[in-house]
Amino acid sequence: MRVIGGNNLSGKLIRAVAAGATLRAFAAVTTDVVEEARRRHDCYPVAAAALGRTLTGALLLGATLKENENLTLRIAGDGPLGGLIADTDGAGNVRGYVRNPQIHLPSKNGKLDVGGAVGQGYIYVTRDAGLKEPYTGSAPLVSGEIAADITHYLSASEQTPATVALGVLVNPDCSVQAAGGFFVQVMPGVEEAVIEHLEANLKKLPPVSALVNAGGTAEDMLA
Repeated sequence: MRVIGGNNLSGKLIRAVAAGATLRAFAAVTTDVVEEARRRHDCYPVAAAALGRTLTGALLLGATLKENENLTLRIAGDGPLGGLIADTDGAGNVRGYVRNPQIHLPSKNGKLDVGGAVGQGYIYVTRDAGLKEPYTGSAPLVSGEIAADITHYLSASEQTPATVALGVLVNPDCSVQAAGGFFVQVMPGVEEAVIEHLEANLKKLPPVSALVNAGGTAEDMLA
């Protein structure tokens, strides 16, 4: 992929295009901004992971905005977290909130149970282009794990074929060790062979949190 821009306001964010501009991709390392949010809200591990994924997801979706535009990502689940929200703009600024940051759930398959903490509900995305009325789309949550929910939302509500991957690694002392994510969007006119190649490459990638923790960069996610 060819990198076409960068943004350092909220971590390391890059944009790239490939396959004759029929693939558009965004990736970010957000460890610092997620740790700052975790510290401000005094989050326990599962809340830190959920908030970090929401912040990173909003930042990646916001990479498609113009500088004077804004986007709000809201995760409204019935789990003990009580809902999450993140706001971002075209300049790459991002902020977020989790209603109940100090909850604890048992691990699920050796991992933080973000899906259980979020619960069932809906994802809402509001895009404000400075017109009279912002546009809000919604879709049911499919897992509560955030990344899969954003991917489903893009397909169901915005008719945008895409893949979103998010990861947050939280230390035993609740601090954030690594965080990041990527967003690959399939544009009109893409060839089937390109999609097959993309799917094969995505299967080879390690989890985002593991890649970032090993020193991987945003560029490495899109290599």
